[in-house]
This record gives sequence, C-alpha cells and structure tokens, in this order.
Amino acid sequence: MTDTNPLLADTDLPDFAAIRPEHVLPATLQLIADHRAAIAAIADADDFGSVILPAEAADFALTRGWSPVTHLTGVADTPELRAAHAEAEAALIAYLMEAGQNRAQHEAIKRVADRTDFATLSPAQRRAVELALRGFRLSGVALEGPARARFLDIGVELSKLGTQFGNAVLDATEAWNEHITDEAALAGLSDNDKAMLAGYAAEKGLTGWLVTLRQPSISAVLGHAHDRDLRYRVYRANSTRASDQSDNPDLDNSARIEAIMALRHESAQLLGFGDSVALSLETKMAADGAEALGFLADLAARARPVAEAELAAARDFARANFGIENLEPWDTGFVAEAMRRTLHGVDQDEIKAYLPLPNVLAGTCALIERLYNVRLVARTDVPVWHPDVVFYDVTDHDGAVIAGVYLDLCARAGKRGGAWMDVCRPRFRAADRLHRPIAYLTTNFAPATGGKPSLLKHDDVVTLLHEFGHVLHHLFTEVDLPSIGGIAGVEWDAVELPSQFMENFAWDADALRSLSSHCETGEPLPAALFAKMLAARQFQAGLMLLRQIEFARFDLLLHRDFDPAKGARVLETLAQVRRDVSVLAPPAWNRFPHAFGHIFAGGYAAGYYSYLWAELLAADAFEHFASGDGAGASAFRREILSVGASRPAAESFAAFAGRPPKLDALLRQRGLAA
Repeated sequence: MTDTNPLLADTDLPDFAAIRPEHVLPATLQLIADHRAAIAAIADADDFGSVILPAEAADFALTRGWSPVTHLTGVADTPELRAAHAEAEAALIAYLMEAGQNRAQHEAIKRVADRTDFATLSPAQRRAVELALRGFRLSGVALEGPARARFLDIGVELSKLGTQFGNAVLDATEAWNEHITDEAALAGLSDNDKAMLAGYAAEKGLTGWLVTLRQPSISAVLGHAHDRDLRYRVYRANSTRASDQSDNPDLDNSARIEAIMALRHESAQLLGFGDSVALSLETKMAADGAEALGFLADLAARARPVAEAELAAARDFARANFGIENLEPWDTGFVAEAMRRTLHGVDQDEIKAYLPLPNVLAGTCALIERLYNVRLVARTDVPVWHPDVVFYDVTDHDGAVIAGVYLDLCARAGKRGGAWMDVCRPRFRAADRLHRPIAYLTTNFAPATGGKPSLLKHDDVVTLLHEFGHVLHHLFTEVDLPSIGGIAGVEWDAVELPSQFMENFAWDADALRSLSSHCETGEPLPAALFAKMLAARQFQAGLMLLRQIEFARFDLLLHRDFDPAKGARVLETLAQVRRDVSVLAPPAWNRFPHAFGHIFAGGYAAGYYSYLWAELLAADAFEHFASGDGAGASAFRREILSVGASRPAAESFAAFAGRPPKLDALLRQRGLAA
C-alpha cells in the first residue's frame, strides 16, 4: 500500500485529489509502525544529533501523513471519511499515549540534558530538550502500574469523546433549517443575504429560501430580520444545538460533557495536579488559576458598569423604536445594528458593498507583502479538496519559496463552522532537504451568489486578518525543529498574539481602504464612512467584553471546581458565572456549552482566557508597532513570528517591545481606560 497510498507519499504537498477514505487506516497503521521503529532506534543514544533530531524527523513524518486526514474531516465531511477517521484516530491516539510514556526515549533525552556540553547547544536546541522532558512528564512517563494503564485509557477515551462532540455539533448544525416561501418573512435582510438563503434552498432542490444554522445565515437573521418570531426560532435552534433541548436529542452532548470533565479531572490527579486548570497552566504564561481568574475579575469590574449603561440604552432604544418592552437575546443583535445605523450612521450592508471577498483577499495579500517584504503567489497546479480552495506560495524578498498556505473561505455543507488555522506541514530541515511550512486557513464566509461575489462584513475582515496572523506565525518560522517552530510549543495564552496583532489593521484607515473596492463602482471605502465606523468601534464594547469574560470564567471554574461526587455541574456553574458577570441573562433553555467546541473538542480547555490574555499582548504590541519607535513589522517578524517556542513568549515580547507587556493599551482599545 506504501507505493499507492497518497497519505504516505514523500511529497511537498498532499495529493488531496487522490485521498480516499480507504487510504486512511492503512496509512495510519504504517505511520505508527514507522514512528515506533524510528524511536526505538534512538534508545541507546545520548547526544542531540542522535536523539532529538531523529525524533523530530519521526514526528514530522507522522504529522505529514495524518494532518490531511484531520483537515478533511473538518472541511469535506462524509459518512465514509468520518468512519475511517474514527477507526484510525483510535489507533493513533492509543499509540501517541503509549509513546508519551516511552521511558527509553525519555531516558535518552535526559542523557542529552545531563551531558557536560549541554550548555554549548544553541538556545533553541536546549529549549527543545527542556520542552520534550516537560512533555513526557505531562504524559505520565513516571506513572507506574494501574495508574499508568489508566492514564493511557483516559487519553484514548478523551480523544474519542472530543471527536464525537464535534461531530454532534456539525450534525446538529446541518440538521436544522426552516424553509421560507414568502419573501415578506425575510424583511430587513439585504438582497445579498436573501440570495445566499436562496442558494441554500437550491442546494436541497427547493424554491424560495432556506434559513440554516450556518454562521452567515445566523448573522443575517439575528442582525437584520424584522420578524421577531423568526429571530427567536433561529436563536433557539442555534443555542440548543446538540443538547437535550434541541429537536434532535440523539445528538445531545450532555453525557459527553460529563464524561470529558470527569476524565480530565482524573487524568490531572493521576499526574499529581489538584485539578485540570493546574495541569493546563503548566504550559501557559499565567502562573496559576488564581492569576488567570484575577485577570478576568479585573477586566469584569471595569467592563460591567459600561455594559450596564449600554444595555440600558439598548432597552430604551428597543422600546422607543420597536415597541419591545422586554429585550431578549434574540433581539440584541437586531437592535444593535439599528442603533449603529441610527446613532453612528453605520450600516453593515453599506459597508459590505465595499468588501467583496476577491478584493479583500487581494488587499490582505498586498498588506502582508508590504509589511513583511514577501509575495503571495497563487498556484493552480496544486490538488485541492474543493473548487473554491486556493493555494499560495509565499516567496521571500529574493524570490525563493519559503512556505505555502491553502485558503478555504466560504461556508458549505459538510464543512465545520467557525474559522481556524491549522498546520499542514511544519518546517523541518532534514539531512537531505528543507521541508517548508504549509498552513491551512479556513473560514465560513457567505458564499458568492447569483454571479455576484461574496460580500464580507467588517467583522469577517477582522476574522480573515486574525487567521492570517496565525498563518504568518507558522509560515515565517526560522526554527528548523518542528516541536518548537511556528505555533508549536508556544504558550497557549500567547499563541493568539500574532493573530490579534493582525486584527488591528482592520481598523487602520490606509490598510482597510487598500483592500476595499465597491462591488459596483470599484471605489474604495470612503473616508467619511470609515470615520463613522471608527467612532462606533467601541459601541457596546462593555457587553462584548463581558461575553468573552463569561466564556473564559466559565471554562476555568468548570475545570477548577470539578468534584467527582457531584459531576460537572455545567449549567449550575454557568448560571453562577452569569450572575457574577453578565448583565443580560439568556433563557433557562439556552445550552451554549453543548456546542462550545473550543473547550470540549478543541485546544482551549481550561485555557479559553487565553484570548483575552493574548489580546493584552497584542494591543500593547500594536501600539508599540504603530508608535514608530523602531519596532516595525520587520522587528515583529524577527522577534515574535520567526522564533516560535525557541524561547519563552515573555522573552520574545520583551525583545520586541523592550519591556514587559502593560494593560493600558488593552483598556484603551476596549474603551475602558480611565
């Protein structure tokens, strides 16, 4: 199978056109066997070149073969692929858990660290050794007997549950829709949004319009639909996905959440931690849970009075303009859009007309090229998984190809919601050649309809820039060791720094105008319209910040306070957090946690606070960048993007800014400065 299986080919890019579900399990078993053999061969070695480099090579080969499989499950889901992935993933996770407790490899790495010449290694090499030893410690290498076996079993089960959680959310998202045949029911939606819903209907062979739970549909209805009952139905369907309150209880994630929480807690205790927050923060900048919670509490205290005033204003506006006596969660987006139009002259549909996706993408590429002296060169000879996907080579100032990125930007059936960046191939300098870093950038923008391009909201532009920040962190790495190159090994509460740094360009007049072009006239975004947008930037900033704090505090408390005798107490914990933090409580049937993939099916468990922690770093870094104090984009690339985890994130920030981060810039950006 090795000669014909595309997942095992030693090529610079995956052959997505050739990958089939039947390739997945044989390839995975072969990858496991090859990795096991490579690691066994270093058991008796004791120097960096004979221990660390072969292990990095083995890990690279494993990633190269497995990454396309996991990516396809997120962007091109089919029953056959899902079944093949589940079987292969179970085998892979079992092996990786076993490999994490490989005492022979652990002892070999310790011998490297204990050598008298260890100090002569480069800082990056020493860092790779230190993080490898930490990884083994957190993988339970020191466990014995039943505890060791139990830890392995937990790891396998947690992986399976996370996949099942994500699948249930995807299935629940696709399962609900509402067929509309009377256009009057869609009053308030733009022609572009209605064309999108007509496209969804046509997908299923229907006339009229189909409201779905894909993100562009939700945004259109909750932000613009005059029909309050329609807004209610969409809100309820979306906020009860994969729960006991949904129309399809077979997809209920309640039991999975309970099992995930219990297993995480047990796993942390097996490693000697009191709870899974303490375990999580071993790999983050925050010293402990108390520091993370204190950070959130400080922000909440500053934001709550602002949010209360914003909510009072929204209630008054809703009562005066729409006769809504009791403002409900399905009203808030609609009322907010109306307030922006009325109070600030900001009309999202007017803005969208200046942001057709092709122009935004071209302008974003041009922005990156100006900032970092590179070029993004589109290629048409690269196999992809869908006709909408585009691939870019990234070339440096001398024209040499240094990296590549796949872009898959529009929502469709079989594609997981949200936006993310992921690693296709890490950078690795092997004995025979340099393997260049390759990334995936995935979003779920509204698709093009009726011969017209996709029109983006300004928030979509922010999302695109955000994900490109992650991509650049991966692509610009100059570290040749995959374990500490790009985003790998970076403290999780600092990994959002490059992404949130890039978001700021969506609020830079020159940058935003350069990527705008009216869909009919070709004119760039008018300065007067941008001025209105900028004046409204902090509109309801307190409410939005409290929402992020709510998510982050819920995540930390859920994991810190788990008691096996009482269970996860998900809804109880969330209710308490909302009493402490929120100013507008959702209805009792709201089941937001059941689709909270970041913490139950992603990498943010006991770490969702990282978004706000990294926003502090990013706001401070961007102010320093914009000040012109010699800290331009080249310095940001050199001190942050290129170094990966070859040094602690705090050191990288200080190397860029010349000092530790400060809170002031975040408070100014959020409108909370005194």
